[in-house]
Amino acid sequence: MATSNSGKAKPKVLVVDDERVIADTLAIILNQHGYEASAVYTGTGAVERARNDRPDLIISDVIMPDMNGIEAAINIRKFLPACKILLFSGQAATANLLESARAQGHEFEILAKPIHPQDLLAKLKS
Repeated sequence: MATSNSGKAKPKVLVVDDERVIADTLAIILNQHGYEASAVYTGTGAVERARNDRPDLIISDVIMPDMNGIEAAINIRKFLPACKILLFSGQAATANLLESARAQGHEFEILAKPIHPQDLLAKLKS
């Protein structure tokens, strides 16, 4: 974790979305609110970056072309079991993917997309 001006550690956040504008914008907002955030644009990229950067929190879209967010989250949990993972999606197909993950014993919190930045920040503090 990086430290802020107060010497307090900043939570490290990885934002994952194949829509670059969304990923980059969320990372900027989080950086402005006391987090050390970075963005990646694929599920595979998320697994690689998480392995290297060891984030405290991952915020990921579910539906992405290479590896969906649930698959990425399951992979990341194998080597970062304490990492908090928030998934968000605007697509109905997510329900089936989540159900399948739950059947395998994986629980993830999911937020509806689009999410207002203030709502996301409030969620992260809870």
